Amino acid sequence: MSTFSQLALIDPCSPISMMLNKFHDRALMMIILVLTVVGYALVFILRNSFTHRFALEAQRIETIWTIIPGVILLFLAIPSLHLLYLMDELKSPMFTLKVIGHQWYWSYEYSDFHSNLAFDSYMLNEEDLPKGGYRLLEVDNRAVLPYKTELRLLITSTDVIHAWTIPAACVKADAIPGRLNQLGLSFSRPGVYYGQCSEICGANHSFMPIVVEVVSPMAFVQWAHIPEQST
Repeated sequence: MSTFSQLALIDPCSPISMMLNKFHDRALMMIILVLTVVGYALVFILRNSFTHRFALEAQRIETIWTIIPGVILLFLAIPSLHLLYLMDELKSPMFTLKVIGHQWYWSYEYSDFHSNLAFDSYMLNEEDLPKGGYRLLEVDNRAVLPYKTELRLLITSTDVIHAWTIPAACVKADAIPGRLNQLGLSFSRPGVYYGQCSEICGANHSFMPIVVEVVSPMAFVQWAHIPEQST
């Protein structure tokens, strides 16, 4: 059963998603303020329409309703541009994960490591779901990543355009054949995060989910069988 709290955005799991949630709340408050003021002005004008029907111009009012929207747009544009630059910034990633889209599954390559980790990730059939698993979202091989670690994702495709999306991390990047899209990613807490292909890529578009399991750096080292000297 749905609850009122589910009307809000999903809980953020990365610094960028936290800032995007705050920006959303700020923009929403401004929208509510604008709607309130404009609604009051409309009601006031309608109630006094006969009094002001012979008014031909009001330069003071026109000046006010030109300047105020410009100021509001500045309050939205400045943090928006700041977030755009932060989302594109990639200083010194610890390692690179390559994501490859196929019809209709994902492949992951941890090519920075000695073992050259690589595997495919397919959606689990309903009869193979573990207890408590999510239908149409669970996969046989999860992408495992460490938290509080700067990561770089290289995303591409082998056939048609796909889109690798994790809503909780506010991450969405197109997987385009013949092209590598670069994306910075950092998780702030452990957990299992789900996503789906967000590009209509064919008949089984709805059946290529994304599951990222975020663990501690030590657990990731053990999972990847990385020697201590290489970490």
